[in-house]
Amino acid sequence: MSNKPIVLVTGANGYIAGPTIEAFLKAGYAVRGTVRSKSSTDSLVKALSSYGNDLEIVQVPDILAPGAFDSAVRGVHAIAHLAAAVSLSFTDPDPVLEVAIRGTEGVLESALTEPSVKTVVLMSSIAAITAIDQEMPYRFTEADWNDAALAAVKKLGKESPGGLIYTASKVAGERAFWKFRDERKPSFTMTALNPTFVMGPQPGLESTSKIGSTTGFIWQVFSGQEIPKPLMPYPSYVDVRDIARVAVFSVDHPEKTNGERFLLTSGIVPPQAAADILRREYPERQDIIKVGQPGEGYYPGYGYPEERVLDASKTIKLTGQDFYPVEQTIIDTAKSLEKFL
Repeated sequence: MSNKPIVLVTGANGYIAGPTIEAFLKAGYAVRGTVRSKSSTDSLVKALSSYGNDLEIVQVPDILAPGAFDSAVRGVHAIAHLAAAVSLSFTDPDPVLEVAIRGTEGVLESALTEPSVKTVVLMSSIAAITAIDQEMPYRFTEADWNDAALAAVKKLGKESPGGLIYTASKVAGERAFWKFRDERKPSFTMTALNPTFVMGPQPGLESTSKIGSTTGFIWQVFSGQEIPKPLMPYPSYVDVRDIARVAVFSVDHPEKTNGERFLLTSGIVPPQAAADILRREYPERQDIIKVGQPGEGYYPGYGYPEERVLDASKTIKLTGQDFYPVEQTIIDTAKSLEKFL
């Protein structure tokens, strides 16, 4: 690798990882990405080939193995821990929670063995914030925790719905992260990012079958398929490039981000919003992109209703930058997918 400061990115083949790796490279860092199988990042490495030996991919076959990341952390300046089990169709919570907790603890234990590590950033989720038992109206901030989801999964066991298991895993993983900080008091700084659903362009995308699961609706709408139902009523989204930007900011400015959680959201974006935006942006495709029910399922400016607000003002204030406008994200994503039409 080059002599630039190295950022270790775990789970380098994931949707969020691609733009995050690219953002660190653009910011002047070298990146060492970990994956279970090296071939899973071939298209990303090809897309970022202009960075030469600033990007290295290493194999970590089992992130739960003792010392799994010990060699990967050698000489690194910072760690962005993105590796996680991601699915809404889990059936057994135990192995999912184990990956979330032990995987996070394992990265942190390895970080303790390497004096060069200055910062660890955890990719958590809005799922760890928005409590399922919270009475409305309510304004969610980084001070909130969704411990009710973890309690529900422990009670329901294998009867737990897949989405609830995923949610509980994000709570468990982030709780383990902060518990480690409180008990072990490491010399490195620690920061957690809590994004909503993710959308935006993917570097190295070679097939529509590889589109990130939460952003696939943009392709479905753009290509003329039926407008899908939203993943949930009034779904919240953020541009993947904003997540990458705040990850880089956390490594660049550890004195500002140490011990902090950052809620990341651009607003409410159901698939109908994508149809409305893309029909305006691509008038020549108005006979292809379905009309649906224009304006349905979201609010002017893609904002939140007063009874349930996700407040990301802290992130905007501390980083000094607002999120990508929803329309720009939808259009940029569509432009990146034009090659597949």
